[in-house]
Amino acid sequence: MSRLRGLVVPLVWLCLLLGACVAMDQLEPVFRWIEPDSRTVIYARADFLSLLGNHLLVVSVAGVLSIVIGVGAAIAVTRQWGKDFLPLVAQVAAIGQTFPPVAVLALAVPVLGFGTLPVIVALLLYGLLPIVRNTLAGLQGVSAEVREAARGMGMRPYQRLWLVEVPLAAPVIVAGIRTSITINIATAAIGATMGASNLGDPIISGIVNGNTAHVLQGALLIALLALCVDSLFAWLQSARSGIAQG
Repeated sequence: MSRLRGLVVPLVWLCLLLGACVAMDQLEPVFRWIEPDSRTVIYARADFLSLLGNHLLVVSVAGVLSIVIGVGAAIAVTRQWGKDFLPLVAQVAAIGQTFPPVAVLALAVPVLGFGTLPVIVALLLYGLLPIVRNTLAGLQGVSAEVREAARGMGMRPYQRLWLVEVPLAAPVIVAGIRTSITINIATAAIGATMGASNLGDPIISGIVNGNTAHVLQGALLIALLALCVDSLFAWLQSARSGIAQG
């Protein structure tokens, strides 16, 4: 029951998010007070629920790819046969995040065209560093005694990895995934500048047209989505910790 009670917070944020998407028109008096001289204060070029769905799709696809590539690369370079590539993987992941997403989009558009695909590429590169870094930290943090005990029990290398090392490193790995996806929820808004329809649309529209109300609407929904996802990860980590202790 205590684990289910912990799910209340993500559900509250989810209800607020969906409620804001559906009932944004009801907040027109508030936004009219912010933008009294604007002809329209509620963003109406696209449905907020559709923008939310597109935003989630882009972040989810980029997140899955980042997890597969990041965790896979970190596992590879912590094996005996891949240790020589450890510095290279760490540096490539660091470069991916230090390179501005806008620059990645600008470089990707001539090759991939406008739309969702270049945004996914930019988010993939931007989200790798926390996942790679935390996976490396988690796997390298497994003590030599535990590894030796698993070896002494007759476990094969892949069994030691999946039955011992990964479960022990899981809390640190999940923390990296949580950071990566939460950051990318906000970063994905930049994709609206390249024709990818998402929750960044009202923000870009507001900036272009000088409409603060539109900017606030997009920012509000992105913030609620980030809080919802982050609190869901927090619940998952707490539930896993409770299971492990139990």
